[in-house]
Amino acid sequence: MAIDRVPVAKRCKRLGVSPAVLGYGKSKSTSRGSKEKNQRNKKISGYGLQLREKQKLKFIYGVLEKQFFHYYELATKEQGVTGENLIKLLESRLDNIVFRANFAGTRRESRQLVGHGHFTVNGKRVDIPSYRVKAGDIVAVHASSKKSPKFQQIADATHGRTSPVWLEVNKDAQSATITRLPERNELDFEIAEHLIIELYSK
Repeated sequence: MAIDRVPVAKRCKRLGVSPAVLGYGKSKSTSRGSKEKNQRNKKISGYGLQLREKQKLKFIYGVLEKQFFHYYELATKEQGVTGENLIKLLESRLDNIVFRANFAGTRRESRQLVGHGHFTVNGKRVDIPSYRVKAGDIVAVHASSKKSPKFQQIADATHGRTSPVWLEVNKDAQSATITRLPERNELDFEIAEHLIIELYSK
């Protein structure tokens, strides 16, 4: 797997993403002042804007180009709006569910924990971060990991964070039930996904 050595804070600033979206720092609004936004958009071509939106979404979910394009292909084959389908596919990744349920402090940590086999889906251990969950699935910390000091540290670090309404989290059981997939307007970051679709449609 390719290793991204660019500091997270630097990439967040360049792409206009709040570090909180990745789990760094306290949750806060991702909206930005018009002056800063105008400066960032100044002299950027249409292609440049499309490319930046794609890079932003790839960065947030930690997906490389080949896999991201595969998600786009899947999104075009499903019913509904392609851009919204793409986001739902990304949100249904197991590592994203782990992060959203606050079983990991950051998105990067969630990928590592899933890869090390610390989680189950419907009682079966799954160690693939890109594993696709669906409504009704139950994601839980594996029984052998529940008493690990690591997860107590995570619980302390994520104390006060909220989970999205489409996840039913049981903190005592360290499990989360996916009641439904999220809607486009429930994202906690700004993205112009139609620009990504336009980029791939050329």
